[in-house]
Amino acid sequence: MDNNAAWVVTTHDWAISVDEDHLEHIRQNPAIYAQGGLRHMMLEVLAYAADEATAAGRVGTATVTVRPDGSVSIRDDGRGTDTRRTPQGHIIRKPVMATRDVRFFDNPDRSVLPDGLPRWGMSVVAALSSTLIHQNRRASGGWIQTYHHGMPATELIEIADDGTTGTTVTFTLETPTDTHRSLRPSDRSAFSSLRVSLDDAPS
Repeated sequence: MDNNAAWVVTTHDWAISVDEDHLEHIRQNPAIYAQGGLRHMMLEVLAYAADEATAAGRVGTATVTVRPDGSVSIRDDGRGTDTRRTPQGHIIRKPVMATRDVRFFDNPDRSVLPDGLPRWGMSVVAALSSTLIHQNRRASGGWIQTYHHGMPATELIEIADDGTTGTTVTFTLETPTDTHRSLRPSDRSAFSSLRVSLDDAPS
């Protein structure tokens, strides 16, 4: 039996891979979680890259690509989402997409993102996206997984090493909004530990 339930909880509970009630709660309350539109979702993703860079005592980089079809990719140069192998040989990635971030939910003192709205965590982005693809590369390997509305649609699939580390999140919101669709210039410099650049997507 895997012993990941004993792993220390810092941002997410390793013992839970998918919290369906949590994801459904997000989807049923768009006035709370979707009010910031696409801009807020991009900031939620960037905040994780900034967290990682801060923890490593470095300034990281992240590249944001907004495509004509409305999808967004955010790629960072961090160490990749925490992914571990149990003594039984099973690969488990921290369940950042499908479970709540314990730092923000049920916490009245949760942090605020550069748009002035509360930070909720990556599960909000996943739950409100028709499709989200989470790819991470670490020194120990790389993996990719697809989600629909926060629910895993594929298994965690190992990918070939390309000599880099980092995380790429590509998502398409279920209900695109005509407002708050772009990062503001001030957003790109709002995270002291992260340099954010915009990459033009092919039309």
